[in-house]
Amino acid sequence: MAKLYFHYSTMNAGKSTILLQASHNYRERGMQTYLLTAALDSRAGAGRIASRIGIDEAADTFDPGTDLFARIAARLEAGPCACVFLDEAQFLTRDQVWQLARAVDDLTMPVMCYGLRVDFRGELFPGSAALLALADEMREVRTICHCGRKATMVVRKDAAGRAMMEGDQVQIGGNETYDSLCRRHWRAAVGHRAPPPPSAADRNIPGVN
Repeated sequence: MAKLYFHYSTMNAGKSTILLQASHNYRERGMQTYLLTAALDSRAGAGRIASRIGIDEAADTFDPGTDLFARIAARLEAGPCACVFLDEAQFLTRDQVWQLARAVDDLTMPVMCYGLRVDFRGELFPGSAALLALADEMREVRTICHCGRKATMVVRKDAAGRAMMEGDQVQIGGNETYDSLCRRHWRAAVGHRAPPPPSAADRNIPGVN
């Protein structure tokens, strides 16, 4: 049965490596795949999915205006395809995640999405939030914090090495400015060592205190 998958992680966890290896496994068995990546991420060149370990492959690109259901349907009309692999899934819009769900349901096409779950502020990317709501299966690609615990958060550092909490959600390139951390060390880095006190409204809700 075709499913919509979301493989999520923090920065530098090896998502693209896993994607390229999975696609290779299909092709090694004589099955064709269809690769997609975000148009705005051209670090490896336009329309390429690249891994930090040095492997890369050509891919079609999408931007916020791309109809991904129509794109996948057109690919199927061009010839057999066993699976769709989509990198940088955090840059999808909510509508595009629904388009991928339609491709799974109506075209019986498995779709494997790979992307970040949260940004440097600890907030969900819109595409990731939609995938968390709609994906049939979710799989965490794990990496570790410097303390050895599982990293679930990421910080963006300024030129002085200090953790930032302001700025655009999307910043292409500059991997050296990011660091993957466990939640405890992310809180320490950004100054959130204790939860905020309850608001006045919370204190007036029966059962809160």
